[in-house]
Amino acid sequence: MTDTITIALSKGRIFKETMPLLKAAGIEALDDPETSRKLILDTTIDHIKLVIIRATDVPTYVQYGAADLGVVGKDVLMEHGGDGLYEMLDLKIACCKLMTAGLKDVPLPEGQLKVATKFVNCARNYFAEQGRQIEVIKLYGSMELAPIVGLADCIVDVVDTGNTLRANGLVPQEHMADISSRLVVNKASMKTKHDGLKQILDQVAAAVDKG
Repeated sequence: MTDTITIALSKGRIFKETMPLLKAAGIEALDDPETSRKLILDTTIDHIKLVIIRATDVPTYVQYGAADLGVVGKDVLMEHGGDGLYEMLDLKIACCKLMTAGLKDVPLPEGQLKVATKFVNCARNYFAEQGRQIEVIKLYGSMELAPIVGLADCIVDVVDTGNTLRANGLVPQEHMADISSRLVVNKASMKTKHDGLKQILDQVAAAVDKG
C-alpha cells in the first residue's frame, strides 16, 4: 500500500497558481475549494490529498507532520522561522515584496519607531539589523490606516502594485525581501516517504523551470 501524501494549500491566489504546477505531476483537485465546503480534497491520484487551510497555518501543519508538503509565501515562512521543515523549491508564483511604508513626505522620527505589522518577527529582525529600536504594534489588517491615525510611524507589509498604499497617502520605503511562494516539506516525511515526495518535487521543479 502506498503511503498517503498530504499537501497543504491556502485558498485564493496561491491555490490557483499552484494547481498548474501540481498538474505537471498528475495531481488535480477533484473539488474547487472556492465552492466546496470540504477542507480535505481528493485528487486524481488516490493516495494524494490536499488540505485547505489559512496561509499562515501552512508552515505549522508541515512542521508538525499534519501535512507532508505545503505551499506558502516566503513572507509567512520568514515569520514562522522554518522549524521542522525544508524549503525545497521557489515556485516563482504569487510574487510581491515585503517593504516598509509610511506617509508621503513625512520623515521617520529619530529614536524609537512605532511599527504596525502582522509580520512581528520579520520587523524585529530587520530593524535590529539596522540598529533601530522599535515598538511593534501587531495588526491583522488595514495596515495603511495606522500611520494615518497616528498609531504608528510606519508599517511593514507585503506590497504588490502599491496602489493601496498610494490610495491612502502612503509610499513604499525600504525593500526588505522579495516574496514568492515556496514548496516546503516536513523533515520526517522526507525520510519516510522519500520516493513519493521526490517524484512530486522533481515534476514540479521541471514545471517551474519551463515557466
